[in-house]
Amino acid sequence: MRLNQNTLLLGKKVVLVPYTSEHVPRYHEWMKSEELQRLTASEPLTLEQEYAMQHSWREDQDKPSCRGRGFGTEAVLMMMSYGVTKLGLTKFEAKIGQENEPSIRMFQKLHFEQVAVSSIFQEVTLRLTVSQAERQWLLEQTSHMEEQLYREGSAEPC
Repeated sequence: MRLNQNTLLLGKKVVLVPYTSEHVPRYHEWMKSEELQRLTASEPLTLEQEYAMQHSWREDQDKPSCRGRGFGTEAVLMMMSYGVTKLGLTKFEAKIGQENEPSIRMFQKLHFEQVAVSSIFQEVTLRLTVSQAERQWLLEQTSHMEEQLYREGSAEPC
């Protein structure tokens, strides 16, 4: 997380900022939703555990009710574009709960291909290898994206 700890990505519908401690209470409230837990294959955490998780994500050296409006698609495209242009990534992989059909469809629309299904973990693995054509398509999809300096408290989550 340190590499992009001060990066803010501004899209048409979405602003991506580093996950800071100020975001934890709202995130914790969102994650109380049984449906969201099921769709993300997440277990409920206490607020204290959530702060510990945020701290862990923040310090990791290697690490990034609005459905149906394109926010998730734009957020994924923005993260992928950043990964390709700034981090040199050439492959992406997503593991999604088998019942999370909207997310599976979204990743398929983003050119990911299903490569595995785990009946034990009830998840689907989708993968995208970024060819030159895929890279060009991705950059076209995110040509509106701006990168700015992030300061804590400078972007309010929805």
